[in-house]
Amino acid sequence: MFFEQADNGSQVVIKRGEKQSYILAPMKDFNFAVTPELMETIERARQQMREGKVTVCKTIEENFKFLDSL
Repeated sequence: MFFEQADNGSQVVIKRGEKQSYILAPMKDFNFAVTPELMETIERARQQMREGKVTVCKTIEENFKFLDSL
């Protein structure tokens, strides 16, 4: 239902508690470009992974628990 609404041009907003909201939209609507700033962010994330500064979730329950903690 939500996907069909987005496909038909409706803006679909998904709320996650009081902390965050997300917009569901078809990818064709996005002008996605890899900018130098994005590449820097990706490299920082890779460095954090190499240093072990990551959170590993092995189950769906662990994923939900981690996301709820944000």
